[in-house]
Amino acid sequence: MPPFGLRVKISSERSAAGSLFEAAIPVGFDVGAHVHRRSEEFFYVLRGEVEIFAFEPVARTGDDWHAWRSPEGEGVVRAAAGTVVHVPPGIPHGFSNPGPEPARLLLHTAPPAHHEDYFDELLALLAARRGDTTDEVRALRERYDIEQLTPLRSART
Repeated sequence: MPPFGLRVKISSERSAAGSLFEAAIPVGFDVGAHVHRRSEEFFYVLRGEVEIFAFEPVARTGDDWHAWRSPEGEGVVRAAAGTVVHVPPGIPHGFSNPGPEPARLLLHTAPPAHHEDYFDELLALLAARRGDTTDEVRALRERYDIEQLTPLRSART
């Protein structure tokens, strides 16, 4: 698996119920806080650790979700191997890998929403390294039912 890569385990072509992916998450990667209005997701940490949240924050402040808090006082958690996180439709969520080693996740999304196509397009866009891709990533995410709340980052700043 490449340093940042995805393997489709079950595609939307094979299942109307959901898609399943194995994701390699490099140190420093931050998917950014985002919302899916029509689909739910499950994350299962296979290896390493990720910082993750799945709640509606009191306030969506700034461009970094790591300090967000839920009305109940919940914050970002550090999820180790064996952790499962469920994200219902319409709930803001995000994950990042603070290190010190790459992490590996299983990601299930239902209904599938053709996320494998989204991931293929996103990886191609990021691999092109054409400078600022913010607008291109935003347009891509909108096509796949992804409302971007904070920026995607290849490394924490």
